[in-house]
Amino acid sequence: MPGYTTRNQIVPIGGHDYRLRVLSDKQQFSDPDGHGERLGISSAQWSLFGQIWPAGRLLAQAMHRFDVADKRVLELGCGIGLASLVLQGRGANVVASDMHPLAESFLAYNAALNALPALHYRHMRWDVPLPTLGHFDLIIASDVLYEIDHALLLSSVVERHALPTAEVVVTDPGRGHSTRFTRLLTAQGFALIEERCPMDDEDLPPFRGRLLHYSRTKPASLVEDLSG
Repeated sequence: MPGYTTRNQIVPIGGHDYRLRVLSDKQQFSDPDGHGERLGISSAQWSLFGQIWPAGRLLAQAMHRFDVADKRVLELGCGIGLASLVLQGRGANVVASDMHPLAESFLAYNAALNALPALHYRHMRWDVPLPTLGHFDLIIASDVLYEIDHALLLSSVVERHALPTAEVVVTDPGRGHSTRFTRLLTAQGFALIEERCPMDDEDLPPFRGRLLHYSRTKPASLVEDLSG
């Protein structure tokens, strides 16, 4: 026995039903060798990767429509990896990443469950450089700005791994740290288009959810030179 229980969930995206193995509930916890603890994952946080969150569903819906032709895509904090699975189903060149010890195995299982090829996965901590990861045309993430220091950590990852001409798409349920993240990406030469989105069927206008689409058409150094 793995020490935790799971259930199957069906999530419709773009007219297609994705079958997913997720943790049974948010009370699941199993860290017998202390791997998660050494990574800084507390018992309260341990189960969060194994759920389908509204922002994750919103990101998957966006990736169903997004132009990803000839783009190399990186998902940060993929968790169950629904958005990456949607991209894999579209034939995109996608790399999923997370720091949770079980994210890779759940992602592989869910790819097989949906008759998709195995995804390229990298274990990744935002505070530890990973030079071999390379650079990307599009970096995506959902609900990753839930602590005050995440804006700086995430913007640093973008700075290390975004190509000079690149896009960043983040879905956020309105936690309050997106303003700082936008300021940090603006300093890197990105411009923002923000769309308000419902996070569930009970969410009424003005919607609390945000789809943040950043794009950069010139390197940050060139933007600074032009503005100077």
